Amino acid sequence: MTLASILIQLLNGLAAAASLFLVSAGLSLIFGVTRIVNFAHGSLYMLGLYGAYSLIQFFGRTPLGFWGAVVLAALAVGLVGILIEVLVLRRIYRAPELFQLLATFAVVLVIKDIALFTWGAEDLVGPRAPGLSMAVEIMGRRIPAYDLLLIAIGPVVLGLLWLLLTRTRWGALVRAATQDREMVGALGVDQAKLFTSVFFVGSVLAGLGGALQIPREPANLELDLAVIADAFVVTVVGGLGSIGGAFLAAIIIGVAKAFCIGIGTVTWFGVEISFSKLTLVVEFLIMALVLVVRPYGLLGKPQAAQRAAEPAPRLQVPSWTFALVWLALLALVPLAADRYTTILLTDIVCFALFAVSLHFIMGPAGMVSFGHAAYFGIGAYAAGLLLKRFGLPMEAALLLAPAIAGLFAIVYGWFCVRLSGVYLAMLTLAFAQISWSVVFQWDSVTGGSNGVFGVWPSAWLADKTAYYYLALVLCGAGILFLWRVLFSPFGYALRAGRDSPLRAEAIGIDLRGFQWAAFVLVGALAGLAGAVYAFSKGSISPSSISIAQSTDGLIMVLLGGVETLTGPVVGAAIFTWLRDAVARNTEFWRAVMGGVILLIVLLFPQGLVGGLKALVARWREQRA
Repeated sequence: MTLASILIQLLNGLAAAASLFLVSAGLSLIFGVTRIVNFAHGSLYMLGLYGAYSLIQFFGRTPLGFWGAVVLAALAVGLVGILIEVLVLRRIYRAPELFQLLATFAVVLVIKDIALFTWGAEDLVGPRAPGLSMAVEIMGRRIPAYDLLLIAIGPVVLGLLWLLLTRTRWGALVRAATQDREMVGALGVDQAKLFTSVFFVGSVLAGLGGALQIPREPANLELDLAVIADAFVVTVVGGLGSIGGAFLAAIIIGVAKAFCIGIGTVTWFGVEISFSKLTLVVEFLIMALVLVVRPYGLLGKPQAAQRAAEPAPRLQVPSWTFALVWLALLALVPLAADRYTTILLTDIVCFALFAVSLHFIMGPAGMVSFGHAAYFGIGAYAAGLLLKRFGLPMEAALLLAPAIAGLFAIVYGWFCVRLSGVYLAMLTLAFAQISWSVVFQWDSVTGGSNGVFGVWPSAWLADKTAYYYLALVLCGAGILFLWRVLFSPFGYALRAGRDSPLRAEAIGIDLRGFQWAAFVLVGALAGLAGAVYAFSKGSISPSSISIAQSTDGLIMVLLGGVETLTGPVVGAAIFTWLRDAVARNTEFWRAVMGGVILLIVLLFPQGLVGGLKALVARWREQRA
């Protein structure tokens, strides 16, 4: 590349980094004070784009109309942030952090369908900024003048935030709450008002980041999850709670993407390498590298020690009678049900094993994963490719697929167990996205975006009822095996490490080794669930390994309850059935799903099974 090309790609990267910084700064600010990983932050960015588009149409394409629309859209998104905080999050600040995460994802579903109802499903292309539609020539190359303005906006916003946080009383309270929000409350500060104001500022930043992109990208309904993934990466790479870190990380990632596009395809030592394809995953590669080298981000600090929490409730193993009765009932259902119900039940038992395997490391092992779909998808693709490309019989493919998923879990888990908390969760997301990028772009092997077709079971399992019984046996055995492991010395060691890692290591427990083994175990069983699911559908697509699939697993676990063993099974059954039933009856099924999830979170912050158990215990106490 010539010097001129390098400069232009650098400027393109800085322009992209400006909007990414605005979104990430808002996310980092909210997390620093409230400790909430706000999944709905990407939705606020999307609303900023849609709002700017509509307001520009209303005010006209004059300079005053354009910039007035951008500012008003950002402020309107700030008001939406206040509504989310007051109506939803304020009611569950004392709930476990994972349920706060579930609530924000429910808000994502509701906002997506509100946007669908208001603006439709088509992409909306906004106008160019008045007076900035021309290009500026630099070293013989042309770059849009609007991009140069974005490059200037980033440092200006960073400076204003620095002044706000260091030169005002509000900023002092925010910094104090970031360090110890309980102490801030003990000193008489109204935490509710402080949290609301922080949510407003963070939401305005997200809305402004979206509104400023109106001349550069169309408003569409897929922006929410795409942007929140990038914002999470920037926030974690920079260091949670660090505004300066978010600015530095946004520049690194924006410039890296721009140079991947600029370099294109090159040949090194006879090997053709397409850097342009790396744009889908380069930020996750950067995040994985940073977290392995510096676990708290570039400018982040180790998380302060948390005050002693209440001991986790004692897990109760479901009785074998209970398990066998339910297995018998599930075995009898196909005899009286139609073909559609049998297919739905097959999906439910596959997702039940997927959810239970995720629960195993989230609950008893205390390791949150945002990328558990990696093993589900790898198991599905392994089964399909072993059948279609290597000619193995279906039975052999079904047995080998979990082993292949387990091999990936060995590699990924070795890195993941060295982190904890949100950093661990984000590293699992990075590995999942790297896996997704490989299967999405490796057309010659995985079929790329088309996936793999013709993955059908053997002739003796061609009947849907026969295959359902196979799925019930395999997935049921996997669930029962995980339940049994939890009450073995291995499971007790994991729970000891979750509740008191220092004491566990002091008595000689190799905690990291146990956690690594747990990663491999659940990775293999999630791979089994993916392989069984692939043969039930006859095809595999990259969606089986996507962020959405990982999020579905989180919802299943949290709906049922992390603190119970049967919760993930119940959550998987309810979520799968509800999504299928609602999606077949309304175009706006996401809003209905989001509303139901919010209702469950508000009424049963311990999950459905955990909440019902608490109600039964309370009723028995009252009777006594």
